[in-house]
Amino acid sequence: MKKLVFAFLVAAVAACSVQTDRYFTSDGFIQGTTYHIVYKHNADLSVQIARELHRFDTALSAYIPESTISRVNNNQITETNDTLFLNCMRRAFEISELTRGAMDITVSPLVNAWGFGFSKKEHVNQQLIDSLKQFCGYQKIHINGNQIVKDDPRVQLNANCIAQGQSVDVIAEMFEQMGIRDYMVEIGGEVRANGLNSKGVLWRIGIDKPIDDTTATGNHEFQDIVSLDNRSLSTSGNYHKFYVEDGVRYSHTINPATGYPARNSLLSASIAGHDCITTDALATACMVVGVEAAAAMCDTLSGIDYYFIYSDSTGEFKTMISKGFEAMILK
Repeated sequence: MKKLVFAFLVAAVAACSVQTDRYFTSDGFIQGTTYHIVYKHNADLSVQIARELHRFDTALSAYIPESTISRVNNNQITETNDTLFLNCMRRAFEISELTRGAMDITVSPLVNAWGFGFSKKEHVNQQLIDSLKQFCGYQKIHINGNQIVKDDPRVQLNANCIAQGQSVDVIAEMFEQMGIRDYMVEIGGEVRANGLNSKGVLWRIGIDKPIDDTTATGNHEFQDIVSLDNRSLSTSGNYHKFYVEDGVRYSHTINPATGYPARNSLLSASIAGHDCITTDALATACMVVGVEAAAAMCDTLSGIDYYFIYSDSTGEFKTMISKGFEAMILK
C-alpha cells in the first residue's frame, strides 16, 4: 500500500512540474518609446526581454552617454567588439547604398539643427546647411572589421531610423533560438510576427491613417488591417513629428541630399519584409524620395512590399499598394 501511495505522489509531483504553453505579454518603455510583446511559452520571459532590450540600449541609444554609439560620436573609441552596434552599422551602410543615400545615419547634425534631435532648433539658413553637410554622409565613416574610421571627427551617428527595427529582430531571434514559434514583437510601432495569436489566427496589425498628431498621444484611426505571416512591418510618416513655422510645415524626415526636411506628397510609408531592421530603414528612405520613386525602388527589392498613403493635388488621401501587400489586407 505504501508503495502505491509513494508512486501516486511521485506521479502527482511530476504532473505539477510540467508547465503547459500559454500566451504571455510583456510591456515596457525602452529607446524613448514603448514596447508590447506577446508570445506563447511555458514561462514568463519579461525579465529576459527587459535585459536584452537594455543590452541593446547600451549599444545604440544616443541618449545614453556611455553607449557604444555615443562613445563613437564623441571620438572616445575607434574599435569595438559590440556586435549589436557593428551589425547595425553594416546593415545601415548596405541600405544607404540600396537607397542611393536616401537613408543615411549620419544626418544627426542636420536633424538637430532643424529641432528634431538632441538640441534646440537653430536659425537655419543655406549657409548653416552647407556647413553641416560637410561632415554628413554615410561614405564618410567606415567599418573595417572592428575598426571605426571617420573621414572627419565631426561625423555623428544616429540610428533612430533603423535601431528600433533591429531591436525587434533581436527579441524575435531570441524567441526563435528558444523554440518559440508564436509571437508578436512591437517596439515603437515596428512589428515582427510569426505563427498564430491566442485566437488561433495570424497576427493582425493596423495601419494608421496619417492624421496629424504632434503629441503622439494615440490619436489613431486605422486605414486598413493586415495579417502578418512570418513577416515584419514598419511604418514611417510625417504626421506625428512636425512643426509649422511662418506657415510652412517642417517634418522630422530630413533629405540627406538637400539637408532640408523632405517635402513631397507621401504621408505614410508602410513596408513589409522578413526582417524589421530592413523594413524600418526602407520606410524612412521612402518618405525621403516620395511615392513614385519609392515604389520604383521597392519594386527592385526581393521580398519587399509596400502600402503608401499620399495626398493628391486636392489634398485627398490616395493609396499605392504592391500586389504582395494587397494580399495581406483583411477584407
